[in-house]
Amino acid sequence: MRILSIGLVALLLVAPFAHAADNPDVLRLSQRLQALDADPATASMAAYERLQARQAVQVLGEANSSRRPAALKVAQARVETAEIAAQVAVVQREVDRLDRERSELLVEASRRDAARARQEAERLRIQAQIQAEEAVRLREQADADAAARADAEGALDSVASGQAAKLRAARKRAADLARQEAELMGETPPAPAESGSGKP
Repeated sequence: MRILSIGLVALLLVAPFAHAADNPDVLRLSQRLQALDADPATASMAAYERLQARQAVQVLGEANSSRRPAALKVAQARVETAEIAAQVAVVQREVDRLDRERSELLVEASRRDAARARQEAERLRIQAQIQAEEAVRLREQADADAAARADAEGALDSVASGQAAKLRAARKRAADLARQEAELMGETPPAPAESGSGKP
């Protein structure tokens, strides 16, 4: 069946040229169909419309003089339809190709945007981690400084208390010496200095 179909198509391709020498319209229309077949862009397009056009051209070549005007109109319309259908198919194929390229570009752009977003998120995460570590370090430093101040203040208080105790002991010894000296001299000993006074 397929071989028969191929033979029929081949016959339709050759048949118009049998009458081309007698009918210039057949030759002209056949050449237009040949141009579609020879063009790589349209060679595989609008196969059904081109088949109809070849059949119409064949009918034109076989028509007698009374039927030739009507057959010519039909053949011209079929050839024009085949040409237009082939060109539309070429344009549609190009549109499809451009749509595919556009989709691929959109996917690639989305992929790049996602990669940039991941990089920015990672940068912000590292920055936040650094800030958190710095805050911990500053807090620890502040705690250490506060502890050092507390130790220093405690040491100062201890030194001040020690100095005060030494001062009180020195005053007491001085008072004792003065009393002993007064007793030896037969004088009334002086009154002891008040321990709570702020004077040395």
